[in-house]
Amino acid sequence: MELTFLGGAREVGRSGVLFSGKKRVLLDYGVKLNGDSEGKPDFPLKLRKPIDAYIMSHAHLDHSGLAPALYDGVPPMPCLATYPTQALSEMLITDYIKIAKGKVPFSRSAFKRLVQNFFPVMYERELEIGTHGGVKLTLHDAGHIPGAAISELVTEGKRIVYTGDFKMQDMLMHTGAQPVKDVDVLITESTYSDREHPDRKDLEQQFREDILRTLESGGSVLLPAFAVGRSQELAMLVYQFGLDVPIYLDGMAKGASEVILQYPKYVRDPHALSEALGAVEWVESPAQRRAALDAPSVIISTAGMLSGGPAINYLLRMNGNQHSKIIFTGYCVEGTNGWHLMRSHKINVEKEWVKIDLPIKYYDFSAHAGRSDLLKFIEAASPEKIICMHGDKCEEFAAGLAEKGYDAQAPKMGETVQI
Repeated sequence: MELTFLGGAREVGRSGVLFSGKKRVLLDYGVKLNGDSEGKPDFPLKLRKPIDAYIMSHAHLDHSGLAPALYDGVPPMPCLATYPTQALSEMLITDYIKIAKGKVPFSRSAFKRLVQNFFPVMYERELEIGTHGGVKLTLHDAGHIPGAAISELVTEGKRIVYTGDFKMQDMLMHTGAQPVKDVDVLITESTYSDREHPDRKDLEQQFREDILRTLESGGSVLLPAFAVGRSQELAMLVYQFGLDVPIYLDGMAKGASEVILQYPKYVRDPHALSEALGAVEWVESPAQRRAALDAPSVIISTAGMLSGGPAINYLLRMNGNQHSKIIFTGYCVEGTNGWHLMRSHKINVEKEWVKIDLPIKYYDFSAHAGRSDLLKFIEAASPEKIICMHGDKCEEFAAGLAEKGYDAQAPKMGETVQI
């Protein structure tokens, strides 16, 4: 048995891991948006042989975006994922095709075949892959976004666990993930392997005070956010603050919220989510978008890394207003507009660099495990072998784990690891 790393190795983005044994199973197949200086996407390596099944850990494009390419001119195989992951990935990939103006490395018919081959999998329900078996799959709640899953494969007496993106601490939207025990091979994300997340309650209080100061000065607050997960989490949090100003929800977050509300079992408190989303003002027209900045307000808008979406339009209109503020709450991949803005106060708009004269703040509301929780998961899993991926410092994390006595490594792109 072996694992081949097609993407997400020593980097964040374009995740893809191929398991080869009695069955060939692909774990994720995403894209890396704004992966270079020109903003062109990066893709994982291509598959050379057919696979028996494709497992999609969750809907974010860095894990799902290239999935349609798996269905271009090859015999179809099942796409195994939870109900929300399938519905949300369909929405996000549709938008990706639109933004790319159809210039994607797969056909529309392939995308259609992907959707036709969705096979929903419930949490904690064992499934046998293939007609003759050989690999058993169980999905566990990853606590990251609605429907996100940790994948457990059992085959030939080995338990192989792929975490995808996971979070062990409770959030408003989710209950934290639980470690999988007695693991032989653990393939873990390493996004925050070198740092901890701050105390959530203290952070929420600072966040609230910052928003209140901005509103009291007559300004507005722009919260760029991922459409799936973060936008809904922020809507619930800001709603709890009891502000007397409008809270706007714009961009793909509207469509994602509608989908998420259809799957209440995948949310920690569906009533609280429904109440918060019912109280915000959903931006439905350009006129409403223009009016949102006429008076102090809080605007939650895609995209979280400013790689597109209406958030950029709001930012450009706010530019120069020292009373207003832009607040980031999530990870920005190197090279994205969000990454550049936090470092140089500049963003790239239609290949022109624009200086942004506006207060900028970052609050770490990450939906990923911090260093201590990564170590807690690893300790509970007690794996014989650890593979570190999906991070900027995978090699350092693996080296640190090796010093603790673990058999740990951080493969390169295209590298194959024997199990």
